[in-house]
Amino acid sequence: MNVNQHSSHPDHDPFGLSAFSRDLYIGGAWQPATGEGRIEVIDPSTEAVIATVPDASLVDAASAVEAAASAAKSWREMPPRKRSEILRRCFELMVERSETIARLISLENGKALRDARGEVAYAAEFFRWNAEEAVRISGEFGIAPAGGNRIVVDYQPIGICVLITPWNFPAAMATRKIAPALAAGCTVILKPASETPLTAYALAALYEEAGVPPGVVNVMTTSTPGPVIAAMLADPRVRKLSFTGSTGVGRTLLAEAAKNVISCSMELGGNAPFIVFDDTDIDAAIEGLMVAKMRNAGEACTAANRIYVQSGIYDAFAEKFTRRMAALKVGPGVDLDTECGPMITRKAAEKIERLVADAISRGARALCGGRTLVGRGFFYPPTVLVDVSPASDMGCEEIFGPVAPLYRFESEAEVIAAANDTEYGLAAYIYTRDIGRGMRVASKIEAGMIALNRGLVSDPAAPFGGVKQSGLGREGGQHHGIAEFMEAKYIATSF
Repeated sequence: MNVNQHSSHPDHDPFGLSAFSRDLYIGGAWQPATGEGRIEVIDPSTEAVIATVPDASLVDAASAVEAAASAAKSWREMPPRKRSEILRRCFELMVERSETIARLISLENGKALRDARGEVAYAAEFFRWNAEEAVRISGEFGIAPAGGNRIVVDYQPIGICVLITPWNFPAAMATRKIAPALAAGCTVILKPASETPLTAYALAALYEEAGVPPGVVNVMTTSTPGPVIAAMLADPRVRKLSFTGSTGVGRTLLAEAAKNVISCSMELGGNAPFIVFDDTDIDAAIEGLMVAKMRNAGEACTAANRIYVQSGIYDAFAEKFTRRMAALKVGPGVDLDTECGPMITRKAAEKIERLVADAISRGARALCGGRTLVGRGFFYPPTVLVDVSPASDMGCEEIFGPVAPLYRFESEAEVIAAANDTEYGLAAYIYTRDIGRGMRVASKIEAGMIALNRGLVSDPAAPFGGVKQSGLGREGGQHHGIAEFMEAKYIATSF
């Protein structure tokens, strides 16, 4: 099968990329990296190089930390209302330019434009939410139980923060960290993924326009993230590491941060179960699954990875779901009618191919898809597998693609045990008309987030994060997100 490429590919610089991808963004200025190396940015729909970005060195890392340190005092002492107004302006500018940002995301990430538009709206909300929360940071006051003194607790910015974001949501994963950090009074250094750095640089220019002072937000790309991040974490002025990415890389970063006892927030891998009980409205469950599985073409840590359908409706569910998946339009992300874009890299598509081949070798059948598409770009078609063995590799590895493996189950106890049989615990989905059953099962599933009769779990106003090997800490929520970037100071006093 061939994928038809879009007939009118954007010109060489459709978004004015040269204005902010030439250099690093450090100390409120665009400055060249100390070395001459460049990192190529590839359009996964065409495999064409669409831009290059600077390759930061250890010297550049030190400059970024220095810039963040120089800006720290004035930013933390700025009145919360003023910080709030700046964050609110970031939100407004993102909304005003949402279409341009969405198209940039589609171009460098490959995701369908409709998904990119949803991401921009979601990403902007972190600025609006944290603009509102910035003025509500309060302390505590009480009397010690023994009565000898008063207890005063003040919450203060934790310090300079190193933020590391993945390629799958280049706008939202950045704002979900930057907005609460700035609301708390911290300065930050963002290291975006090398696959999708253009969005991060574009947003840096937007923050500057919104009034974020020089040095408060710094953005740098590098092809050697290990040494560069280690150098920043070794600086005693850096007090926070916030990372979103794979569990394997997260473990390495935790070990590095431990050398200097740096506070860490880790949003790591997932292996989300999607549980459908016999009493479910099949059509509603399929609608929810299309969101939980196919948002961003399955390239999400919250994506439904293991789909458990009770035996009474298994066959009917599989048939209807396959029709929906097979009908999805595959194509370049920037095409208006695309519903499933390419994978981010050839390596990512090859991993999916390996997982599907392993499942089929163990007895699974592909009801649709199942083979890499021929042609330019890193495309893999929407795929439904049935009769999947729990021993298949995709049962324990993140698929990170548009492949939906279906597993049959009989009882509530059986599916709870299967859902929990993983080292991960980020998200889970449950569909049932029995709200009592739904809440009971939700309480027994080992995951940080549960979507009950919903296919979408993320919300800036709710705490995002996992348990077990899926991470540490929370992002978003009424106070959880900002709390990750603050420290409590206890003062004992008598009067």
